Amino acid sequence: MAWDPPETEAAFADVWRSWLKTIEDGSEFHFVVRSRNDDRFLGVIGVHAALTGTPELGIWLRSEAHGLGFGRELIGTIIGWASESFPIRYFEYPVAEENIASRRIAEAYGGEVRGHRTNPKYRSLVYHIPPMRA
Repeated sequence: MAWDPPETEAAFADVWRSWLKTIEDGSEFHFVVRSRNDDRFLGVIGVHAALTGTPELGIWLRSEAHGLGFGRELIGTIIGWASESFPIRYFEYPVAEENIASRRIAEAYGGEVRGHRTNPKYRSLVYHIPPMRA
């Protein structure tokens, strides 16, 4: 998931068009998050490289949805769904080092820091989160 949304609708069109092939081949999934009350767009959650055994989770929520528990609920839901749908060894979940709330989400699901990445805007910790077993 990108840190900043695309600057224009046309730029986003390039992004979603690139998703079509990976959605078609079953290796990527993107879900829109909407408000239960008024169906308003709140964000996007994705599973990337779903067929690898170590897919990456990504989430973006608009700022007004922060701090309401949506992130934890959504990550838990997507972990459960993907764990039942694919042979998962672990999930990768990159989180900005300074984003304590997202780090707590990873840790709530048994995630442990196993690496680091440097992006143009921030340094991230890469958590490995175990799959949920039925």
